[in-house]
Amino acid sequence: MKIVKNRFIYIAISVVLILLGIASMIFNAAQGKGAFNYDIQFTGGTSIQVDLGQDVTDDEVSGIVKEITGEAPAQIQALEGTAKLIKTKSLDMETRNSVQEALMDKYNIEAASFTIQDVSGTISGEMKKNAFLSVVVACICMLIYVSIRFKDFSTGASAVIALCHDALIVLGSYALFRIPLNNNFIAAILTVLGYSINATIVIFDRVRENKKSIGRNNFEALVDTSVKQTLTRSIFTSLTTFFTVASLYIFGVDSIKQFALPISVGVICGTYSSVFIAGNIWYLLAVAAFNKKQNKAAVKKK
Repeated sequence: MKIVKNRFIYIAISVVLILLGIASMIFNAAQGKGAFNYDIQFTGGTSIQVDLGQDVTDDEVSGIVKEITGEAPAQIQALEGTAKLIKTKSLDMETRNSVQEALMDKYNIEAASFTIQDVSGTISGEMKKNAFLSVVVACICMLIYVSIRFKDFSTGASAVIALCHDALIVLGSYALFRIPLNNNFIAAILTVLGYSINATIVIFDRVRENKKSIGRNNFEALVDTSVKQTLTRSIFTSLTTFFTVASLYIFGVDSIKQFALPISVGVICGTYSSVFIAGNIWYLLAVAAFNKKQNKAAVKKK
């Protein structure tokens, strides 16, 4: 495989995917929908939990709420049995009562079937800050760990750049697919980073082993050979994980789907970054460091 020879093509594909996510954010914001589909955990609103006593589609419930409030609910989740969780913008007491009465009349249920509460949006800033700090701390720790393990800062830096690549693509998927951004976001990002770094370390382990037979400074051959040797393992492991997560998305309820979809995206982009990005970034950094060392040696000789 000619991984290094085609490095700029692979990097360009990643840049396009990241830009697609950024473009989705800009487009959504321009449409007045917000860059992301924030859950009421971020924006604040009204949460209505109700047991309808029968199987009802989300679209049907959404239509009833929209008829009263003027806009569709931000989110509807299927809960255990016939219960639904309806999340909307903040509703005043009159509108809240109107929604409750409409659902009671439609499905012949009692007021006791409802649990209605307001959700404060004051945690929004704290959650955003925690999400950012979680990713930064994880990347710094992995940079230190990988650099120490392989005794090479270029290896650690390459792994972290690949992780940032994965985080940006997963973040873009939230904007592109309008996945509700809630407290699952932090867990999804960190899960993807953990999965991706594992596959990347396997490749760098092989790079370290191959230095003995191929040569420390034969950078292109090191990357191409190491990726080729681990490619089957990477693909099979990723497919196994992807099929499992995809099944959760297909058969799970909405709350599970909101977690499974970004994880599925993360498994794909994490595998791609491990195979096509991490090694190429290491190649570019290693060659730059080697050339710098050679130039310094040449200057000293003069």
